[in-house]
Amino acid sequence: MKKEIPLQDNSKLKIFETYEAKFKAIADKKRLQIMNILTEKGEMCVCDLAPIMDMAQSKLSYHLKILLDANIIIKETRGTWSYYSLNQSEINHLLSEELCCLFRPTC
Repeated sequence: MKKEIPLQDNSKLKIFETYEAKFKAIADKKRLQIMNILTEKGEMCVCDLAPIMDMAQSKLSYHLKILLDANIIIKETRGTWSYYSLNQSEINHLLSEELCCLFRPTC
């Protein structure tokens, strides 16, 4: 008897890839710390964030870029400085029912 292998659900692959990128971005304690600081203090300049993180500006920029590429934070440039804040709608989306529904059969 031949066993049937179910076809892959391509409609959800893009969703999974998007969440994979976002979860990879937040799967780092330094980036979680950055997110927590932005939650507590609001919008911040790299120059103010670096001493709080006790991190060189170049290393901090690396982490910010990863969060920015995943749309977890928002960057606004004013003059020569960049200011970062949490993308609250994206954070809410990550914690939303949409994600939970992917893993709850009753949803």
